[in-house]
Amino acid sequence: MHAPKTAQAPTPISTASAPGQPAVKPHRAWQRMLSGRRLDLLDPNPTDIAIEDIAHGLARVARWNGQTIGEHAFSVAQHVLVVEDIAADRNPGWHVSWRRAALLHDAPEYVVGDLISPFKTAIGFDYKAFENRLLEAVHHRFALPARLPEEIT
Repeated sequence: MHAPKTAQAPTPISTASAPGQPAVKPHRAWQRMLSGRRLDLLDPNPTDIAIEDIAHGLARVARWNGQTIGEHAFSVAQHVLVVEDIAADRNPGWHVSWRRAALLHDAPEYVVGDLISPFKTAIGFDYKAFENRLLEAVHHRFALPARLPEEIT
């Protein structure tokens, strides 16, 4: 598989009110990371994303809200390492970028957690679009295409 093309920065989510409606003061939508960076969740800037924040966050997020058997939770960091290992085993000729994509496939969870699908449905807005905006910013930061080719996902 060839190296990915350079990614485009994601388009910001608008916080403007509807035409004819009074202006709405935007809510605080950023998180201060341990690196000191401030990540705006509605308009994620790739330069505000640090691999050490991702690694630290994913290591502390439990998969399936901790509903696993065993003495310890199974972290998202453990999960992405397993996914990358399986992907590399199944695709020995993969470009290093696609292996990086496998490691980063759940990267947004470093800041928003690993929400289970039923909860995403229950909150009622298009959570996947929100999560994809964060993932696009992560991809841009680490020189991956905003959206991966279908054969990679």
